Amino acid sequence: MTRLATCACGRLRVTCRREPVRISQCHCLECQKRTGSPYGVAAFFGRADVELQGETREYARTGDSGFPVVFHFCPTCGSSVYWEPGRAPDLVAVAVGAFADPDFPAPSQAVYTQRRHAWVVDKWQVSPEPDGNIRK
Repeated sequence: MTRLATCACGRLRVTCRREPVRISQCHCLECQKRTGSPYGVAAFFGRADVELQGETREYARTGDSGFPVVFHFCPTCGSSVYWEPGRAPDLVAVAVGAFADPDFPAPSQAVYTQRRHAWVVDKWQVSPEPDGNIRK
């Protein structure tokens, strides 16, 4: 299956071939700031299965994991479309909202759940693991 993610203006495009390796819901404070939402949702694809098109600007930071992460966003509309996690250099993370597909598969894990807003309830969620993260 081929999926297309775009920024709001359509100038930055990410074509993903194959299904995502995993889909993760992240409640870390940095994802909350980046998305303007109580959490971010990323679909991780193998780098070889991703085609990137369009100009980007980058924002690099150290993730809560201690590894670097480089975010790519559209210089025209500012949409954050994809990022490169330093702890998984063979993967590219794509913002699930950029696919604009209500049938996109649900996350298979939630991370940094200790930072979850108390009013957020995920219908797919199962009991947390000992590390506080949730996996299906």
